[in-house]
Amino acid sequence: MPCWSPRLAWQLPRTRDSLACDLMEPVRPRVDAYLLDWISRGPLRREWFFERRDGNCRLMGSFAQRLSETAATWRNAVAPYAERCARVLWSTVPAVSAKRLQSTPLTQTHRRIAKRGHAEVSDQPAPPPSAICRLCGKAIRPGTTCCASCSPTISREELIKAAHKGRIASQTPKVLARLAEKQRSHRLSERVWKPADKPDWLDDKAYAQEIHPHLADVTISNIAMTLGVSLPYASDIRAGRRRPHQRHWLTLARLVGVGSAGRRRTHNFLLG
Repeated sequence: MPCWSPRLAWQLPRTRDSLACDLMEPVRPRVDAYLLDWISRGPLRREWFFERRDGNCRLMGSFAQRLSETAATWRNAVAPYAERCARVLWSTVPAVSAKRLQSTPLTQTHRRIAKRGHAEVSDQPAPPPSAICRLCGKAIRPGTTCCASCSPTISREELIKAAHKGRIASQTPKVLARLAEKQRSHRLSERVWKPADKPDWLDDKAYAQEIHPHLADVTISNIAMTLGVSLPYASDIRAGRRRPHQRHWLTLARLVGVGSAGRRRTHNFLLG
């Protein structure tokens, strides 16, 4: 295909409509980025489009009007390329270009140079796309992803997805190996522990009446860190769903501030 040159410009048909499309090509990446960002932010509403009998999709008037609001931005972006193309074509006619300087009606470059002394063109950003709820399609304020009525449903779905990812992550070989090592450590501690290491006063009744009720004032993370157990297991201990091994009772008693002396004082007080 022969290379295009200004000398061949006048040999082209005068009604070459594709020249306008060629001038828009340098700005196409910005338009594509704008549309991709719009699509990634939220869904498109079904009533914005209609399908013709031949299978082609067209834009409804309301949606086309919304897109036309960005025309000023793309016009300013294409203007320098259009004037540059006109300047190249203008230079191919020496008899005319030497007499008169080409005007710049699109970018107003000459006027800015005359007034302020520089030819910079302001880069006007495109108006932000309208935000709609991704579930029901209702118009919402910018910066949000859903309306107030759909927020609980979307939050529930996000929690279900997060729980699914957590279950998958908990079954990886690395996590399972760490869990097995933790279980072996606990079993070894249970075998090494001797009932004689437990004070005489610390029995099942003391744990149920004097230690467990006070665990409600201790955070779950503090219980888990003190005993070296997981947060779910510490939560079950505080809620009473699980009773820890007896080797942990003395540690929990110290955590809640219960000792043999304090127990006797409490016992004497209750006896009156």
